Amino acid sequence: MNLKPETILNQRNIRPTAMRVLVCRFLLEQTSAVSLTDLENAFEKVERTTLFRSLKTFEEKGMVHKIDDGSGIAKYALCETNCTCDLETDLHLHFHCSKCDETFCLNDYKLPKINL
Repeated sequence: MNLKPETILNQRNIRPTAMRVLVCRFLLEQTSAVSLTDLENAFEKVERTTLFRSLKTFEEKGMVHKIDDGSGIAKYALCETNCTCDLETDLHLHFHCSKCDETFCLNDYKLPKINL
């Protein structure tokens, strides 16, 4: 089922401004996680702070998750439709390819809870 950006934003209680809709649409089109620089390159005439604020809002509302893939650059990927960003049920693996320098969510591989 393909959801519209406006629907996704409304489901997360995010006001669908024109810029947020464009950023959401861009994220929906991606097959890998993206950095703030990737967004900047896609939206040349938009200020970096506007893009960053959109990503932060999306993260705070559980629409995207931030990934530290070891490259030193934060990446962002859309959460699954039913994701609540709960550590016990939604935490999954990520794969960073050293050849293409892209990071992918491995949603089918959830991290098990470990009691220490």
